[in-house]
Parts: sequence; structure tokens; C-alpha cells
Amino acid sequence: MLRAATRTLRRQQPLLRRRAAAARPFSAEAVEDIEAFMAGGCSTILTEDEEMMRDAVRRFAQDTMGPRVREMDDASTMAPEVINGLFESGLMGIEVDEEFGGAGMNFFSACVAIEEIARVDPSVAVLVDIQNTLINNMFAFWGSRHLQETWLPRMATDTAGSFALSEPGSGSDAFALRTRADLSADGSYYTLNGEKAWISNAEQAGVFLVMANVDPSKGYKGITCFVVPRDSPGLEIGPKEDKLGIKASSTCPVIFTDVKVPAENVLGEVGKGYKYAIEILNEGRIGIGAQMVGLSLGALDQTLPYLRERKQFGQAIGNFQGMQHQVAQIATELEAVRALTYNTARLKMAGKPFIKEAAMVKLLSAQVAEKTASRCVEWLGGVGFTKAYLAEKFYRDAKIGAIYEGTSNIQLQTIAKLIDYN
Repeated sequence: MLRAATRTLRRQQPLLRRRAAAARPFSAEAVEDIEAFMAGGCSTILTEDEEMMRDAVRRFAQDTMGPRVREMDDASTMAPEVINGLFESGLMGIEVDEEFGGAGMNFFSACVAIEEIARVDPSVAVLVDIQNTLINNMFAFWGSRHLQETWLPRMATDTAGSFALSEPGSGSDAFALRTRADLSADGSYYTLNGEKAWISNAEQAGVFLVMANVDPSKGYKGITCFVVPRDSPGLEIGPKEDKLGIKASSTCPVIFTDVKVPAENVLGEVGKGYKYAIEILNEGRIGIGAQMVGLSLGALDQTLPYLRERKQFGQAIGNFQGMQHQVAQIATELEAVRALTYNTARLKMAGKPFIKEAAMVKLLSAQVAEKTASRCVEWLGGVGFTKAYLAEKFYRDAKIGAIYEGTSNIQLQTIAKLIDYN
């Protein structure tokens, strides 16, 4: 599904460059700017290949996920058919190079896929988002050739990954983590001890990227990333949290008791884990933005048809001006945050600074999603407060947007630091 779209996109790139160069009377410098912009793509307009990929993901979400959403939410479990379908469709290795069995597409494509999946079930989008924007990219950016050859083919075909950073005593202050990694006398392995908390995808994960400190005397500069297989002796996955929303997505504590990790399983350089975590979470916030946009669209999908069907005082409630204005306001805010999300994904792809924009995406998308889902419950009236419609699920799911991968207050602090007052 995704590989076919990638091949078509690569064939079209020379044509796009020729069209840009033919756009006279632009200067040579302007043509270079156009080419650079087109290399990243117009922020809100999808290419034909991206549209084709979006449509394919939408069909998968509607056909495979859609009939199981309520059942998965009630059972707080993700259906094996859904997980297997994600791998079979190439959605768990979107950016993984074709050399390793992935789709070989780009970051923007991953965001589009996350949006479409969240439009049907934000819980499944958590799995896809973490796999693509965090785990796979960490292996690709900083993993040794050995780690890439060992894990990337599995990540693309049959193995979910989990990012283990947070701990009971280190949430927003992530680098106050206490998990230790002690090097053996011969330097061949590390021994991990500690506990991680609120770890997404822990139930499904076959591998964990674990942040642990090899030298607490160095503070955050001792933090190192370790690749820890699920079946490692001493690794224990605790019971799932009973959550308000995204219930089909597993969230568990993970305990490490004398877990031996070969030195070759250090991802990147010793002492650089803090740097990798910061950089990858900046990207991950764009993925969360895509999830929140999709959630908002999903809530509207549940609600807008009802506004045309439900009649009061002799006409559809959607015909009342007061209702139309409310819908128009939400639609405007959603379109704005969608444009911000898409543009930030393009900035990231083009190698431009995007940290401030990513924080803005995370902050605003969470606010818009919560507002949109709340309004949808209200517009549906009494039935919106029941499980007859999925609007109440989207409302519950929306709250996490302001919490994970950096709370809204953390995003505000990041934005404030990066505003140029000159």
C-alpha cells in the first residue's frame, strides 16, 4: 500500500523540479527557494501520492478498526486483528528504509497516517505514532548498523516498540530519573535497575528503548539509551493503568531488576540519551498534533450527520444560526491547527528549525481537540452523554493531549523561551 505510493512520488520529483525552474521571471535565488519548498512539499496541499496513501489508510481504519472501536475501548485491549493489520499494511514502518523492509516514506506521510487512524480510534494512533515518530526514528538516527539490521526489519513487520523515559518521580522533570545502569568490570554489559511509569505500548512491545543513568554524579549527562528486548530476564511489565481515555492503548509500569544489557545494545553514545530524548520528543509532538487533529475530525464525523437528521421546532437543529455559528467556529480553529501541524511537519522535513512550532502544535492541537470533542457531546444532546455515539469516547480520549509527551505548561514554557522579542 505505502511502497507503491513511494515509488510514484520518486518518479515525480524530477518533474516538480522542472516546473519550479520554469516559473520565470523568478530570480535564480527564488527558483532555489521554490525547489527547497517543493522538496518539503506545500504545507497543507497533499501530493497525489500523499492523497493516495491517505485514502488507503482511511479505508484500513474504517474497515478494519471501525467495527472494533467500541469493543476495544470497553475491554481496554487492542484487537490482535488491528495490530496485525497495521503491520501488514506497512503502517508500523512508514519511514523505515526499504532496505530493512519498511515503506521508505517520509515524516509527513507518517503524520497523515496518524491523523487518519486517530480519526477512527485515537488509541490505535498512539501505537502507530510512537512506533513511527519515536522508536523507528531513534534506531535510524542513532542506532549502530548492528542494531539497525537487528531491529528495523522487525519494527517494520512484526514487533512494536516502547519508549521508557518517565518514572514515578520524574514526569515533566524527566531527567531526574533514577533508573541506574552499572557497567560490568570487563565492560561487556550493563546492569539495569529501576522502575518506569506510564509507559505507552508496554503490553504490546517486543523491545524497549530505556533511558538510564550510567553515572548519576554527572547528572543528566550520564543518561544513556539502552535497547532492551522484552524477554530480558529481570524485566517485568506491571498491570495496565485503568485510564480515562485511549483505553485500548496499554499504559503500564515497567520494572528492571538486575537486567543485563550487552554493551553493544547502547543506542548511540554513552551519556547522550538526554540529547536523543529531547530531539525525538520534539518530533513526536508533531505526531501528537496529527493525532489530535484526527481526533477532532473523528468527533465531528460522529456529530455533523446528527445535526442534519435531528429535528426540533420543525427543522433540523443544524439549520439554526446559533448552531451553525458554533460549528463554523470549531471548523475554523481545526483548520488553523491542521495547517500549523502540516507546516511544522514540512519544516522538520526541510531541516529547518521547528522546536517552537512543534510546541505550538502540541499545545494548540490538544486545546482544539478537547474543545471540539466537548462541543460535539453538547450538540448531540442527551445521546451525546451516552455510549450510543462515540463522541463521548473522543471526549475522554482528548484529555491526554494536554498531558503526555510534554504537558501544556511545558509547551508554553518552551514557546516562551523561543519567542524572539527583538
